[in-house]
Amino acid sequence: MYAVIETGGKQYRVAPGQVIEVERLPGEVGSEIELSRVLAFSPTPGTLITGPELEGVRVRATIAAHFRGEKIRVFKFKRRKQYKRTIGHRQELTRLKVTDIVTPQPATAQEAQNGA
Repeated sequence: MYAVIETGGKQYRVAPGQVIEVERLPGEVGSEIELSRVLAFSPTPGTLITGPELEGVRVRATIAAHFRGEKIRVFKFKRRKQYKRTIGHRQELTRLKVTDIVTPQPATAQEAQNGA
């Protein structure tokens, strides 16, 4: 079972028990959050549910840590003009441990029987 979620303008494929690093989310370390922006869901191998059928599907995760990523150096220059600038950036990140993918039971059971 896996789901494709969107957070921080990026998409991630997640499964229960997986640890992912996303852009900083509000919340305390150890608290549980729900990610409701689910783009696709696969309850069994070979099936993929997208679109309006995803209503009610959510991903639960626990905040494991808040940290900063590696420093990125940006160097700008214009040749023959003696223009040089170096700047850096460190992105604020959150480490999430995916605990569960919550689905509305009646709709998922019905689709599993129909093979959709």
